[in-house]
Amino acid sequence: MARKKKQKLPLAYKPIGFALGWVGGTLAGMAFQKTWKLLRHEDDAPDALDPDRRWGEILLAAAIQGAIFAAVRSAVDRTGAKAIQRSTGVWPTGDRAGRD
Repeated sequence: MARKKKQKLPLAYKPIGFALGWVGGTLAGMAFQKTWKLLRHEDDAPDALDPDRRWGEILLAAAIQGAIFAAVRSAVDRTGAKAIQRSTGVWPTGDRAGRD
């Protein structure tokens, strides 16, 4: 019985993981907006296709946004996985490899 539970949990976790990813993306976006405003005193970060922005500020914004997104996504994923493990006793991914 425990073997069946372990096999079905990763599939059952998929919708939860999707919802957590959406929430994490939203949180990361908000964190980036606040961080950019603190750093550059601008409401909007530069867009790569904005002809009035220089390469440096575009790449800086992209690097900061990527770092924040990765950190928030990892924190949200880990928190969700630990909550599933605490409530079911099983790690939510079939193998301990993590994301696809």
